[in-house]
Amino acid sequence: MKRRHFSNFDIAGFTYWDGAIVFNELKIGTQLRMEREKENQYDPKAVAIYFGEYKLGFVPRGENDHISKLCEAGYCDIFDVRINRVSPEESPENQIGVIVSLTHKNQ
Repeated sequence: MKRRHFSNFDIAGFTYWDGAIVFNELKIGTQLRMEREKENQYDPKAVAIYFGEYKLGFVPRGENDHISKLCEAGYCDIFDVRINRVSPEESPENQIGVIVSLTHKNQ
């Protein structure tokens, strides 16, 4: 599998979702997944980030334009989303950093 860096950011809205429930399970390298939220009333390009069934927050607005388009077109599975920073001493909005890579499986 080839990987190519696409983006990195802190999870937006971490304070408001399930991050506190699973915080001790979140480690550097932990795989996360993204889901497009078309019906989000606050951001028409919203892309949520999940750890299992737990919603951690969102891709920040400044980073979600291309990701939301690709997910909406059915290509969310090309992204490999992993935690690259856990900073419990920071404010909740800056505690979890992620890196998003594009992946391509060789045929």
